Amino acid sequence: MDEDIDGINVVPLVDVMLVLLTIVLTTATFIVTGRIPVDLAEARHAGSALERPVVVTLTLHKAIYVNERPVNDLAAALAPVGRATPIVVRADGGLELRAFVELADRIKGMGFDQVALEVRRL
Repeated sequence: MDEDIDGINVVPLVDVMLVLLTIVLTTATFIVTGRIPVDLAEARHAGSALERPVVVTLTLHKAIYVNERPVNDLAAALAPVGRATPIVVRADGGLELRAFVELADRIKGMGFDQVALEVRRL
């Protein structure tokens, strides 16, 4: 029963290192993008913005963000913005169309004429 150990079992070390690598890569990806994670819908014909618009984000859980800041009152958040400023709505692709239409209608009802939907180009 007195056997000499000839080597070290490196399998647990490799498992721990792979988990740490996964955590670091996931965290680094979120830090680099710095954006609220939304799975955008896709479109074949998407234009590019000319001015810097105000970005309104609608998440899958129907939380609303204006320029990446959470808001409870959309009208109050958009009150200081000029009505000629373009508004870009980033809506999660998993949302019902009704939720996007209601949000776009609310924004247009506040006097904004340039309301667009951000999509991911195929």
